[in-house]
Amino acid sequence: MYNILICDDEPDIVSALKIYLASDGYGIYEAYNGREAIEMMQKTEIHLVLMDIMMPEMDGIQTMVKIRENSNVPVIFLTAKSEDNDKVLGLMVGADDYITKPFNPVEVQARVKSQLRRYMQLGGGNMTKKNLAIGGIELDDSAKVVTLDGDAVSLTPTEYDILKLFMEQPGVVFSPKDIYRKVWKDAPFGSESTVAVHIRHLREKLEYDPANPQYLKVVWGQGYKMERGNTP
Repeated sequence: MYNILICDDEPDIVSALKIYLASDGYGIYEAYNGREAIEMMQKTEIHLVLMDIMMPEMDGIQTMVKIRENSNVPVIFLTAKSEDNDKVLGLMVGADDYITKPFNPVEVQARVKSQLRRYMQLGGGNMTKKNLAIGGIELDDSAKVVTLDGDAVSLTPTEYDILKLFMEQPGVVFSPKDIYRKVWKDAPFGSESTVAVHIRHLREKLEYDPANPQYLKVVWGQGYKMERGNTP
């Protein structure tokens, strides 16, 4: 059983999400502000967090930063339609996805399942061994480990899936919509900013000079591709 933490300062929203997800057999934990969420994660094994952005005491952005200090657990933000800037900021500080209020129960269930599947695969899984290497970057798909020049690199499940997509087809240009379809398994509405934030995170973790990347390249007007860098 996977444990899901729902964090929102509106009890009705927490109750509704609890109903949607409890029917799928998840263990549901509740918090009503960021501080409660952090405390819950310190004493309970949580596999996914659904969290509102606008909350008292500690908002979703601050809480997200705190979570990422110690955990790569998937986090899905709950946002209002008017919070576009906050959505992008949330992705920049480490969120994996967002769902816009009011919710579609089927969408909530699908996105939760997708993120949990990635997260659990990253933690192990019985998958066929597959090693990929480009320049100093190595990806061991059986162990779900990425290294840069031999040093382990901590990636979120979404970052890992994007990197794997690129490393499986070096030199191929993927548009933001292509990346979103293949990684998020969803219609690519508003995909450009979401993908761009995750590419930025990958560059910060894998490039020695993120402003002048040698691996993750932009092809203006088309998308992104993976090159072999300056090493043979």
